[in-house]
Amino acid sequence: MDSDIIPELESKKTMKDEAEQVVPRVNTNDEMKSSTQEMEEMRRIHLMRAFVEAKDPLSKVVDDLMLRRFLRARDLDVEQASAMFLKYLKWRQAFAPNGSISASEVPNQIAQNKMFLQGSDKRGCPIAVLLGARHFQVKGGLKEFKRYVVYAFDKICARMPPGQEKFIFIGDLEGWGYSNSDIRAYLGAVSILQDYYPERLGKMFVVHVPFLFTTVWKIICPFIDNKTKEKIVFVENKMLKSTLLEEIDESQLPEKYGGKLTLVPI
Repeated sequence: MDSDIIPELESKKTMKDEAEQVVPRVNTNDEMKSSTQEMEEMRRIHLMRAFVEAKDPLSKVVDDLMLRRFLRARDLDVEQASAMFLKYLKWRQAFAPNGSISASEVPNQIAQNKMFLQGSDKRGCPIAVLLGARHFQVKGGLKEFKRYVVYAFDKICARMPPGQEKFIFIGDLEGWGYSNSDIRAYLGAVSILQDYYPERLGKMFVVHVPFLFTTVWKIICPFIDNKTKEKIVFVENKMLKSTLLEEIDESQLPEKYGGKLTLVPI
């Protein structure tokens, strides 16, 4: 099969390759513990690779970092992680048989000009911004919206520098109202993120939250797994700039939040 089916694949790297780039130094207890954990992860990656490659030849072009993300999403359970990964491969081939989602497939979503991508946090994670008040149910419906989510996630992942696997997401709900509420779309995005882009979200800041959104949150919250919930931060308006500056340098923060960068459509 063609490896283009999975656009976020890097060259086939191993965890050993990553480790060899680290400058040697005296180990502390924490470092020794971390090294032990890394060795256990490597062992389980090896087991997982043997299993998934036997099930699907496309797995052979996947690097260790991708397998590790699926393992971590399933608490290093090789069987569960393998099942999750094989499900991902099957979904990807069916959902994006050409290897990616093109802009021509999601014109109605792009026209809303609601998603932006620029800058990075202090760890090098790319920053994505969604202006929730610009989202409306439009022609193309849920099907096009889901394709847009994949289109956006793939672009975000493509912006990650070598060695970086996560992104920062700012969900801005300023001006959001019931006309913007789209429960099926929100649940669809959550499902895609959790099932097919595991361990990609570094942190999500939800800002300018209107009281009306609490009703929607109560509906979608039960569908969000605990690992993802731990990464979601609701930010008070008075703490907005200071909270974001803890993670993002002012030079990389959008002007809208007190920084220096203009918003650039994804």
